Amino acid sequence: MRLARIARCNQIVVALVLSMAVGAVAQEPSLTGRWDATILSGNLEIPFVFEIGAEGGMVTGSFFNGPLAITSTHGTLENGMLVLTFAQYGSRIEATYANGQLEGQYLRGTREQAFRATRAAESAAASSDAPSIDGLWIIPTESSKGEKAWRFIVRQTGAEVSAAILRVDGDTGELTGSYRDGVFVLSHFSGSRAKLLEVTLEEDGSLSLLENRRTERVAVRWDSELAKELDAPTDPTLYTSVRDPNEVFRFSFPDLDGKIVTNEDPRFAGKVVLVNILGSWCPNCHDEAPFLTELYETYRDQGFEIVALSFERGAQLEDPVQLRAYIEKYDMTYTVLLAGEPSEASEKIPQAVNLNTFPASFILGRDGRVRAVHAGFPSPASGSFYTEAVDEITAHVERLLAEI
Repeated sequence: MRLARIARCNQIVVALVLSMAVGAVAQEPSLTGRWDATILSGNLEIPFVFEIGAEGGMVTGSFFNGPLAITSTHGTLENGMLVLTFAQYGSRIEATYANGQLEGQYLRGTREQAFRATRAAESAAASSDAPSIDGLWIIPTESSKGEKAWRFIVRQTGAEVSAAILRVDGDTGELTGSYRDGVFVLSHFSGSRAKLLEVTLEEDGSLSLLENRRTERVAVRWDSELAKELDAPTDPTLYTSVRDPNEVFRFSFPDLDGKIVTNEDPRFAGKVVLVNILGSWCPNCHDEAPFLTELYETYRDQGFEIVALSFERGAQLEDPVQLRAYIEKYDMTYTVLLAGEPSEASEKIPQAVNLNTFPASFILGRDGRVRAVHAGFPSPASGSFYTEAVDEITAHVERLLAEI
């Protein structure tokens, strides 16, 4: 009996030890959920929302451009070390979890930026006296592309604001934030385009914009008397053109297997073709890719083709792993050719005039001649201007498909 009692006591002790061990494991904090993150850009910390989840037994991380999630392609969490790979951007996060905080680096190519994140907290109460800045504004400028004005698109609910600056090549992505202490503080980071924007409503009704604590700009309402004195923002359908619209648009570049593909390839014969200029490094190209994928799937059976001419940086020309990931991420089943370095675009496409935006699209009729060109592409953060770009390109394709 005494031996039985001892054995029973030993079983209880073992059970308690196992229970405590299981409890300790169960109490190990999960990283799943929303995080308040920052990225160091120059000497400036840019805040943004980040989310960690799990998919198919693998840890995932997501940046956000408005409601659009930019999710990692691979992830691991081992011994408190989080590694998230974003193959479509050629980037990764390497961060250590300790004391409720993630701290590490965001690595993209040869660039390293400090990354920090803490559990998302309840937002502090925003000011209840926020002035209205909702609507469309014009920013006078002298850009390197010859633009005289940009659009500033603002959506506001109380003290909360989302916005985007729209240029001829595309927008900043969705800047989000709120009003506190007399200033709207907005920011954006979705794997690229790190930006902090501080917006102040001035007594004359204009806005003072301070970008990344360095660049000062002014915005005026698009329907104000001040705006009438300004040049209009550049029309993306008129910005880029071709030297001779009566000439067949030519190209000859290798595909990702090294095979040369030209405009005379049988796959394009007698079809409406959209020639898209892109780079997997280009955030505005990422904005456009889902639309082009959908456009191709909708009209390919009616005689429509897309050929993407990708201009990639450095080592990507030798081994385009990032471009392959980009193609896979956006389910691009149309032709993709490797055209050269970004700086070579004008040289490699000599028929084009003023080709300096990424992306850009040349829309060819069934005879191979350019019938329309669209420079740049806005993201959904640009609201109606995104819808207009989608509708305009779609209408050109439909009209050319209807031609006999």
